[in-house]
Amino acid sequence: MRKDSLRQLYVDELKDLYSAETQLVKALPKMAKASSNAELRQAFEENLRQTSEQVSRLEQIFEALEEKPTGKKCMGMEGLAKEGADTLQQKYGEAVVDAAIIGAAQRVEHYEIAAYRTVGAFAELLGEEQHVSLIEQTLEEENQADEKLTQLARDINSQAAEGEEQESEIRESRTGMAKRSPKRAA
Repeated sequence: MRKDSLRQLYVDELKDLYSAETQLVKALPKMAKASSNAELRQAFEENLRQTSEQVSRLEQIFEALEEKPTGKKCMGMEGLAKEGADTLQQKYGEAVVDAAIIGAAQRVEHYEIAAYRTVGAFAELLGEEQHVSLIEQTLEEENQADEKLTQLARDINSQAAEGEEQESEIRESRTGMAKRSPKRAA
């Protein structure tokens, strides 16, 4: 692959990331609002702040490349955001909704981690050391966000499982009571 072709691929991948990050800036407040867990809501609010900074870093890279960040839509992020929104439409209990939101958010984080690793490798090959530094900073934040979600998931997923267990026991006791209650004579 010639370097000018790699540079164009690099720019295209950066545009895809820019689109992904700007979509995420719109999705994160909805995820925070839908979260019943205060720590999870706070994590999404912090992620929103970081995502805005990540958009700014991408804009710095585009400025240095003398390229515009727009012109490409990240279909991967669009799909992930749509799946996350669909999950919020389900009729789950609060802890289960929080568990579902974490799952959706971690898929987003993993997508971003893979994308930033890819553009970081391209930047290195192209000798774009300043870009590498900015990309590595963002990649570190993405990894930290994923780890934070993993930590929150341990408690929230347990709460979701306990809530489901309790709801199941209530249903069983109601069903059992209905079976045991004598029929009234008409």
